Amino acid sequence: MELFPPLTAFYDAISEDARIGATHISLYMALLHQWNLNGGKNPILIERDKVMKAAKIHSRQTYNKCMNDLHDFNYIVYQPSVNTAIQSKISINLKKEAT
Repeated sequence: MELFPPLTAFYDAISEDARIGATHISLYMALLHQWNLNGGKNPILIERDKVMKAAKIHSRQTYNKCMNDLHDFNYIVYQPSVNTAIQSKISINLKKEAT
């Protein structure tokens, strides 16, 4: 019995994806946790500082690179906010197709 299909789907998708590293996985797990707390509904609003803390990422450059990678690799849809007072939006791509 599969208890959390989005987690299984993510690990299935990354199993053959050499582009994904530990930091990507940590960031995705933090995002997936926020998504789960949001009732599993897309999109979710995120605060960079909170996600970085949950993912144990200390550099904004690393955070931005990994967020953009996850978006470019079609694991998430990332809509960054240009205004620090407005939260960014992400959607978890539950039907990931390798790009």
